[in-house]
Amino acid sequence: MRKAFICPTKYVQGEDELLNLGYFVSTFGKKALLIADPFALGLVKDKLEATQEKFGIELVSSGDMFKGECSRTAVKALQEFAKANACDCTIGLGGGKAIDTAKCVAAGSNLIICPTIAATDAPTSHSAVLYTDTHEFDDYAYFRQSPSVVLIDTTVIANAPARFLVSGMGDALSTYFEARANVQSVSNVNAGLPCGANRATGELLGFGTHTAAALAELCYRNLISDGYKAKVACECHAVTPAFEKIVETNILLSGLGFESGGLAGAHAMHDGLTVVHDIHLNNFHGEVVAFGTICQLVLENSPEEELYEVLDFCESVGLPICLEDLMTNKKTGEVIRTSLTEEELRAVAEKTCIPDESIHNMPFKVTPDMIVACIKTADKIGREYKGL
Repeated sequence: MRKAFICPTKYVQGEDELLNLGYFVSTFGKKALLIADPFALGLVKDKLEATQEKFGIELVSSGDMFKGECSRTAVKALQEFAKANACDCTIGLGGGKAIDTAKCVAAGSNLIICPTIAATDAPTSHSAVLYTDTHEFDDYAYFRQSPSVVLIDTTVIANAPARFLVSGMGDALSTYFEARANVQSVSNVNAGLPCGANRATGELLGFGTHTAAALAELCYRNLISDGYKAKVACECHAVTPAFEKIVETNILLSGLGFESGGLAGAHAMHDGLTVVHDIHLNNFHGEVVAFGTICQLVLENSPEEELYEVLDFCESVGLPICLEDLMTNKKTGEVIRTSLTEEELRAVAEKTCIPDESIHNMPFKVTPDMIVACIKTADKIGREYKGL
């Protein structure tokens, strides 16, 4: 049996670690293309200036070529700009769009990722999501290797709103349960997909390793033991041992776990649920994944003890456990509505079950009718848990 595991070459995490960014640039050369969210750039400008001076390197700003969207147009322009400026490596600094754009520009070579929030597990992966210039989904991109360096400045992440950290916990929450489903179903995982492989025929695909499964389980255990403490620390803008553990859990453990362990029901239901605008517009990725995880547990008839451990965790950190939570305006607290129509549920279910979705990595055949049933049931369990 062919198995595969993929990971970044280096993962470095610590307080004020951005001050050492210049060292990692110097391992490639003297100049780096910097692709950054303007807001994130403003937060760390002093650190970037200090690291350039300390290590004698130059960070070449992408300027207005990165407009906040990872599109083919932006990637091509930035690749040409990097070549014209003789850049030795690419840096993606900020949130998911800047990181994905940097991955596409680097195309699997000399890439440093510097997330300023711990909201998803994308920083360590060898994949990115492309959108059109009009912000519509385009395609997934896969590269020959994961980033060369993932550099985490915990001081920066601790000063971001705690909701980002909690969303990252929602994304990480699914990791163990989805990896477990892939083990049970003996499904292929993205780590086994080299450049040029034929996904449709399964050519050169691979299965998850025991290492990935173990990391995924540790990811879940860390959330249960330290998630609430990390959230409180972040609300205080404090770097504590629990906070450091959860940052590593959200980014490294979840990243390795999902990519080398595989996705399954939770992320497929996330993709289905986001066809509902009231859900898509009011939630971060990890918030929807958290509810998708509860739905997956209902779908596979998880033991009650396990289900309620997940519900307890979600409620403690503030992750959604019912549809009303997903359709509450996160800025105002206003409840938009409390349920989905039968037509919406059917649309969600159909989207969840399209041929290429990860729902088919579950260890049994899943139909749209089963998705409708598990969403309704998960919602009712969540509402009863909250006393609604």
